[in-house]
Amino acid sequence: MQSALTIFAGRCGDRNPRAMAGASVIGERIAERLGIAPALIGTPEPPLATGWREELDAALPALHRFAQHLDSVIGKGLRPVTTAGRCAASLATLPVIARHFPDAAVVWFDAHADSNVPESSDTGYLGGLVLTGAAGLWPTGLGDALRLDNVILVGTRDLDPFERNLMERGTLKLVPPGKTLPDALRKAIGERPVYIHLDCDVLMPGLVPSDYQVEGGLSLAELRNAFEILAGNDVVGLEIAEYEDRWAATGKPGHPDGLMDAIDPVLQQFRNSEQTSPAELPEPGASAGTDT
Repeated sequence: MQSALTIFAGRCGDRNPRAMAGASVIGERIAERLGIAPALIGTPEPPLATGWREELDAALPALHRFAQHLDSVIGKGLRPVTTAGRCAASLATLPVIARHFPDAAVVWFDAHADSNVPESSDTGYLGGLVLTGAAGLWPTGLGDALRLDNVILVGTRDLDPFERNLMERGTLKLVPPGKTLPDALRKAIGERPVYIHLDCDVLMPGLVPSDYQVEGGLSLAELRNAFEILAGNDVVGLEIAEYEDRWAATGKPGHPDGLMDAIDPVLQQFRNSEQTSPAELPEPGASAGTDT
């Protein structure tokens, strides 16, 4: 399967502008490693830092374009590889993925479960409502095809009561961080195709700049080991979010090389596939459905 790379650079529940810029940083690094040019959806705008309803309303136009673009990419037989600033952008991607790959395991690397609903959320943060929104537990306007029983949370350790209840009922599966992660991940995915979401806060604090830094995360070596396991299956797509272009405390730029090396087993699977010819992709720096 050939690959198509998309950078979603618009705001989507942002409280600062660093992840909008970070989406482009990671997208450009992936473009170099895969040798393909990215399409760009959305443009950075000032963060709103407000409640989920206002954030979603502001982001919906760009998110609809994102979903339509992704649907077109997969419809052409291409593998979607996307980078976005915030996890909330997955409100657009996950329903599309679920329609095209209904049997795929959605492997969700994240310090958080992102599975509250508006009524259960103490913060009203849009990024904390993603999986339930994509599954239709609350209306997003972007589709609801995701089955929560196809989701495998990996490295998740900051859970709210509503999310714990979903796990206790068996609606969501959890592969926690620790020594058992490799075997548990192998067992959870079986031989199914997998779609990977990587939120950078799944890593231990201090490795890459991300808005949240949650103790008890994965090392880069542990992340690479997990990606080696996933690369043994058919990976139908990859999305990366929550990488900020610089450290909040110092303003110094982040260095994503370690992160890129950790995910390289999956990128190697993509490289081993026939790549889309340059003529079929946007020129570097060009945009597809870019906001104005």
